[in-house]
Amino acid sequence: MTDTLAQTPADTAPGATEGPETRIRTGGVTRAELATVAGALGGSLGLDWLLYERVLPFSGAFGFVLCWYLLFLAFFAGATALQWDARLVREWLVTVLAWSSGLLVIGLIVEQVGFLLLRGLSATSHLNFFTESMETTAALSPITSGGALHAIIGSLEQLGLATLFSVPLGIAAAVYLSEVGGRFARPVRTLVEAMTALPSIVAGLFVLGVVILTLGAERSGFAASLALTVMMMPIVTRAAEVVIRLVPGTLREASYALGASQWRTVWSVVLPTARPGLATAVVLGMARGVGETSPVLLTSGMTAFHNGNPFAGQQVSLPLYIWNYVRQPYPDMESRAFAAALTLMAVVLVLFVTARVLGGHRPGELSRRQRRRIALDAAGGRAR
Repeated sequence: MTDTLAQTPADTAPGATEGPETRIRTGGVTRAELATVAGALGGSLGLDWLLYERVLPFSGAFGFVLCWYLLFLAFFAGATALQWDARLVREWLVTVLAWSSGLLVIGLIVEQVGFLLLRGLSATSHLNFFTESMETTAALSPITSGGALHAIIGSLEQLGLATLFSVPLGIAAAVYLSEVGGRFARPVRTLVEAMTALPSIVAGLFVLGVVILTLGAERSGFAASLALTVMMMPIVTRAAEVVIRLVPGTLREASYALGASQWRTVWSVVLPTARPGLATAVVLGMARGVGETSPVLLTSGMTAFHNGNPFAGQQVSLPLYIWNYVRQPYPDMESRAFAAALTLMAVVLVLFVTARVLGGHRPGELSRRQRRRIALDAAGGRAR
């Protein structure tokens, strides 16, 4: 009786046959699709070689690759149209375009990093590049003499001062735009958006004209940090505004219902909730400022000596170090410039990885450390 009731209608249906289950494939690539891609690649390559070498008076690797890619798309579209319907043809064309775009970006990044490694490895392989300045190094000195220590310290000090200036102003402006508002909110937002597209040399000219020429200040790391502040502040403001707007409105309403004022709600609820996103905004602003050359060129000056005081005397940074030495017709000087570019790329990579780690949580989402702390507190409360 139990066995009879346990049978499903499919089991008792007349004509039902038992057999292995058939797996339905929801993803992946079939052999026919791989063969279509391979055939399109081979056929387009052969036709491209015939056109470039035998028929058309064209030359150049870039044109060859571009023509090959266009012919591949045409061959692939024709081959897929012979096998599948128009919907699948469009889907496969979009897929191929997306994959090829991603591979192109990865290829460009690998090419740039490989080029810097190839040209700058001879300098970075010596420890003196990170421990010495160019104070006692001449144009024809060997690669084992001199380095970029003064430029690394200058970049870190200028970036630190610019971050100290731009972060409070940027976050305050974001809070005003997203939480306070008023009649000046639209002009402020328009100004911030205009400053985002501001050419970096204009920021350097502004600090040069106002701070150095008008107020009589000397070229220094402090003046360069002011120019970097002009470039970083709109980046921080726009990113922070977006993050603050993502904070759920129910948290604000709960804070107001408990009797908190607006500034207390912003300080104790909104900003702590948006902390991971704000950290990302800060790091992205730092990544923008650390690679600027033209503002630093006009405001900090150029020196081969080590200057650890950003408020007195000229101070060089990594972008300015690269710009100065890559133009010289000496192989060792060019190697030092490419090594400095490799160091700068490593700094930017560290900043973006930090932004990814700090901004990996959504607003209001607890981190693993916070969840562990809450669990420990709850366990301690139960023990008491």
